[in-house]
This record gives sequence, structure tokens and C-alpha cells, in this order.
Amino acid sequence: MPLIELKNITKSYTEPEQQTSVPVLRGISLSIEAGESVAIVGPSGCGKSTLLNILGSLDEPDEGDVLLEGESLKGASAQRLSELRSQKIGFIFQLHHLLPQCTVLENVLIPTLALKNGPDREARARELLKIVGLDHRSNYRPAQLSGGERQRVAVVRALINEPRLILADEPTGALDEANAAALTDLLIDLQKKTGVTLVLVTHHRAQAERMGRLLQIHEGRIAG
Repeated sequence: MPLIELKNITKSYTEPEQQTSVPVLRGISLSIEAGESVAIVGPSGCGKSTLLNILGSLDEPDEGDVLLEGESLKGASAQRLSELRSQKIGFIFQLHHLLPQCTVLENVLIPTLALKNGPDREARARELLKIVGLDHRSNYRPAQLSGGERQRVAVVRALINEPRLILADEPTGALDEANAAALTDLLIDLQKKTGVTLVLVTHHRAQAERMGRLLQIHEGRIAG
């Protein structure tokens, strides 16, 4: 059974000024196995982020279905989708979205608040921060960190609940070349060590080619 599967996904958006429907995704079907690393590439506006948001149940398709570990998300309640995101999916965005008033450790632990019980999350947070070289920054606030450090905190936050799937939307887009390369190395290393499934949206072909599989979106479809 695939970890996540898309079946004939379509999605359109309405242009407010012209009142016309603009198709973004046109009948996409896709299976991603547990432990895979997959890159999604394509020009701006081709639907990469829309596809990622549908994979993560942050957006709903107009038609088609998403199956996460065999469970259909079609018609699922908002509560059930929230539970699945908390338990099985981690998100990394281009902007880190750290809370400025919270420490690094507190930011990492925020996703654990949705879980009723589980292992010692603080111990796991500290261990992950150590792995990414930020254990000495656990009591710092985001404003005291560099851009690369903030994104590493965002990576740890995405991993804290031991998700099955990590969805990364242009996670290096706001970083300089050196920090972008370092973060890519980190994501690949963590994916291999933990066995988590990684889906990465990126404009950088060289970065994408380091993933196990590369998918190109063209005119709302997977090309090739």
C-alpha cells in the first residue's frame, strides 16, 4: 500500500475580476511509497504548491481523492483532517513561521500540544536540536538566530511528532546559496536516517535531482 496516493485530482481557481475558472491541476494521479524522497519541479504558477497543499490536506481538490495509508480523505471532517496532520504529516515552508515570543525549544514543541499523550517530547526536541547543531540555542528566540538556523528549527518542528510524511515547500527559497545547500544536505540526511517520506517542492533543478524521484508539473499534469 502506498503511503499516500492521489487519484485523478483536479483543482481550479476563480479569477475575481473576470469571473472565470482557471484550471491548475488536471487529473493528476500519483503514488508515493513510504521512505521515498520525491521532488516536484516546474515553473511558477504551474500548481506545485497547490499539489503539495492537497497532499497535506491543507486544500481540497475539486474532483478526485487523496488516500493516506489507505484512508480516503474525501469528505473527512475538519477534526479528522487536523488529527491526521498532527499525527502523520510535518510541514516546512519557505518562511519559517516561528513564533517570535517563544524560545527555540518552545517553537519546536508547539505541534505536540495537539497530542493527548506520547513519549517525552521535550527529550525528543532536545535530541533533534542536537542533531541539527542547535542544542546550544534552545533558549534563544528567533530574532537571535540566523536565517539558516531558523529554518533548521522549522525542520525540527516538522519532525517532532514523528510524522510519516514531510512536505517541504521551497524550504531554501529565502536562504543564500551556502545555507540553502546546508539545509538540503540536512533534509536528505534526516530523511535517510529516519526513513520518513519527503516530498520537496523546489525551483532548483540541482536540488531536485538529489531526491530519489523527480516529478515535473507542466500545464497542470505530471510530465514525462
